[in-house]
Amino acid sequence: MDEKMEGFPEWSHGGNGIHHYADVEALRVKTDDPAGFYSGHKVLLRETWERYGLPISVTEVHICGAREEQIQWFKHVWDSCTELKQNGVNIVGVAAWSLLGTFDWVNLVTRADGFYEPGVFDVRGPKPRPTALAKMLTQLAQGKNYEHPLFQLPGWWQRPDRYFYPFTPENLEEHSQIFLRREESRFGRGTKAYWRLNWNPIYETETIPDGTGLTEEQVHHLENTTRPILITGATGTLGSAFARLCGDRHIPYRLVGRKQMNITDPFSIERAINYYQPWAVINAAGYVKVDDAEDNAEACDLVNAHGAMLLAATCQKRGIQYLTFSSDLVFDGLKQQPYLESDAVNPLNVYGKSKALAEKYVLDMHPNALVVRTSSFFGPWDESNFLTLMLQQLLAGNSFLAPEDIIISPTYVPDLVNACLDLLVDEESGIWHLTNEGELSWADFARKGAELAGLNPSLIQGFSANELQGQQAPRPRYSALSSERGQLLPALEDALMRYVNRMKLSNRIALSAAQVLGPVSEK
Repeated sequence: MDEKMEGFPEWSHGGNGIHHYADVEALRVKTDDPAGFYSGHKVLLRETWERYGLPISVTEVHICGAREEQIQWFKHVWDSCTELKQNGVNIVGVAAWSLLGTFDWVNLVTRADGFYEPGVFDVRGPKPRPTALAKMLTQLAQGKNYEHPLFQLPGWWQRPDRYFYPFTPENLEEHSQIFLRREESRFGRGTKAYWRLNWNPIYETETIPDGTGLTEEQVHHLENTTRPILITGATGTLGSAFARLCGDRHIPYRLVGRKQMNITDPFSIERAINYYQPWAVINAAGYVKVDDAEDNAEACDLVNAHGAMLLAATCQKRGIQYLTFSSDLVFDGLKQQPYLESDAVNPLNVYGKSKALAEKYVLDMHPNALVVRTSSFFGPWDESNFLTLMLQQLLAGNSFLAPEDIIISPTYVPDLVNACLDLLVDEESGIWHLTNEGELSWADFARKGAELAGLNPSLIQGFSANELQGQQAPRPRYSALSSERGQLLPALEDALMRYVNRMKLSNRIALSAAQVLGPVSEK
């Protein structure tokens, strides 16, 4: 708590009726703590033991963050306690926080955002799903070691960029983008969906006090000596998004294109795997031109089905985790309610058939592979994105045409990528549906985006899919996805708000703060 409130964002300001202060996480504030956070566990626990001489149990050992940071945090505490116990300190237990996850604890329960953070189990499905933490705790409780390729990496609390506060009045847009990106990377979604642009920006420190963590050089060394994730599709939207968010989450990766690894050539795959030595492969490459595929079925199948299968076979042989992507176009649209993972596929076009074949081939070759079906991308980094084009047209005063009778489940790319990375760390397998929660037509999707951006949704002109020109491939009129395994991505409106915020902050759309954010909701 700090009475100098000008150094902290407005949402942190509060008081007790007498005093006024900002209330934020202490470990995000730059201080001259002599104990330091990196070695703080051992220092403080030893001091406690020396002072009281009583048995010690360390509880609530869990922390907000991506899945790899959750397990890194628990390992950090566990290793400290193990070392102290070996040196005579009577530590009798270490307990995780929390078993079934928490709602809004990431905001210190100061707002009702409805943000769920998984714990040892994820309860967003029909039954609690064990995460990587569950597997780790099971091993440790039995006196066994639990290894993971990302274990040796430092968590955010050990890196020099851990500090957010105090703020300074310089470089507003640059630092605002950094803050929003970090928040989304840490929690899988923006925790401040109504984020105000009149905050002061983040104060970026160049140095840190002795003992508070690792230097930039040490961090880089650890990242460079950790086995990476190998990501295909260097020129595509999805591949570049994985690279960007792996970088934000400090997960070592290598992004490759066809020249570095041709996924249709088994010898090229072997050479790349031998060279990069990945612990996981993410196949974000693919033949994506749905209409062109009707006249190029062989080329489409070669990349989407055969290439995905060859990667799966190599990963299975090497014991490497594997993630590949499928599509809502594996369905025919006759169901008229959201498709689930167990629904039978019946694609209408060549592209959809190639993805259905890929699903079968991949899981036959690598039963532990992860196959993610998703749909209708939108995101802040793609110039040809449907919503980006729509916003640019409306800003220019033009109308925008969109189908009124094609129902989809839009997917915000940062949410998709973060959820996929968490599932990889959890060693999940099989088919998962990952889209933002909600279904609507392309026209209503455009109207909702315009409304949240403060633009005129009446400029969106809907039309029937029968009037579409230049589409050779038949498409389902209804292809909304839902999941019987767990709805891991947040609601569509939440994702749209964060998309509009990002577009404003990156100067991709010239809107005022009031236009971008509108009125702050009661929640």
